[in-house]
Amino acid sequence: MSEHTEADPSPYADVPTPYADVETTLRDEFVGVHSATTVTRCVEAAHYGALEVTGYAHPSLVERIARKHLHVLALVASERG
Repeated sequence: MSEHTEADPSPYADVPTPYADVETTLRDEFVGVHSATTVTRCVEAAHYGALEVTGYAHPSLVERIARKHLHVLALVASERG
């Protein structure tokens, strides 16, 4: 799979988040597959999704949701060629 990069990185890329360890883990896991910005966006989406559904966003739940998102994105990218 080829690495996907965004042209405009987040202006908050260097600001630590409550899920910095989750982001680091997933960035390492998906290196060469997704950019750091994509990983951050998936972690943020997972955070807000967990809050909306359960009312709480434990880091392990956020990590599992974000990992699923990243796997799906990689699958879609591989199917497109």
